[in-house]
Amino acid sequence: MEIFPRFTAAAVQASPVYLDPAATVAKAASIIHEAAGQGAELVVFPEVFVAGYPYWNWTMNPVAASPLYERLYRASVDVPGPHVDTLRAAAAATGTTVVIGVNERGRHSLGVLYNSVLTIGPDGAVLGLHRKLVPTWAEKLTWTPGDGSTVVVHQTPIGPLGVLACGENTNTLARFALLAQGELVHAANYISLPVAPADYDMAQAIAIRTAAHAFEGKLFSVVACSTITEEMIEVAAGDDAEIAERMRRPHSALSGIFGPDGNPVTEPLIDADGIVYAEIDLARCIQPKQMHDIIGHYNRFDVFRLHHNTNPTTPLVREPSVHPGPITGPWSPDEAAAGSG
Repeated sequence: MEIFPRFTAAAVQASPVYLDPAATVAKAASIIHEAAGQGAELVVFPEVFVAGYPYWNWTMNPVAASPLYERLYRASVDVPGPHVDTLRAAAAATGTTVVIGVNERGRHSLGVLYNSVLTIGPDGAVLGLHRKLVPTWAEKLTWTPGDGSTVVVHQTPIGPLGVLACGENTNTLARFALLAQGELVHAANYISLPVAPADYDMAQAIAIRTAAHAFEGKLFSVVACSTITEEMIEVAAGDDAEIAERMRRPHSALSGIFGPDGNPVTEPLIDADGIVYAEIDLARCIQPKQMHDIIGHYNRFDVFRLHHNTNPTTPLVREPSVHPGPITGPWSPDEAAAGSG
């Protein structure tokens, strides 16, 4: 493997086929083939691209929106599962590394959905499944928090790759955890957020976060954001014309590729659907590290140190049985505690 590979990255700005996972993964597979045809070896998709974002959390009260939670649950994916297999097949057929956001169903409860990011290698293997650590604001009505076990940098043919979803890219410690694992390629995926407060410019916020991580880490950041369709507006706004108009607010999505100097490698895409392509040369990460290496010489680990808990969070820890064999007669917890059975 080349130590400092050069490759073409593709940042996808598109909308899902809303709440239709089969149609959305088919669309994603088509985009993967399109991007690979343009020479892309890394293809990054938006947050929860499969199969959409719960905008109703921002526009309705929780009781009114509860039936939509069920729609989203039914439109979410299992990992592993057939929808993931479709994405894996597209990655393998094109030899591309794919990063894509999904709504993932928890295995143990109908009330558990994760905002997850899949990383799929060029051989079609699932390299990682990152679950968003902290759902942002209204998102807490839908998603269960992830844990530190999924904050991982993966060694891939295009370099050490880490991922974070949307607002996580504001989390300084989460970003540092990836940098400290040697991250040189960062994938950040977002959703268009026109329902944010009126003074919040989502496109500008994405650009600031992306530039900050690229500059601080001296790496390349590929950022992909979804777009809004009239179908999404109809679901989230219903008959409320004011909310519908707000959801059409411009400057709510930005996708692009930023370099280790914090600047875009090529012009970012704002609001419109499309794919941004740019060449990444990881050798460009070397010289900037001489000035500021915050995971090396430009830090004081005797003063500052990050503790990263990588233990998975589980709802049940099953201890080994204390009785020696099959229960053949009357049994009580007290007898078990005494070691008899």
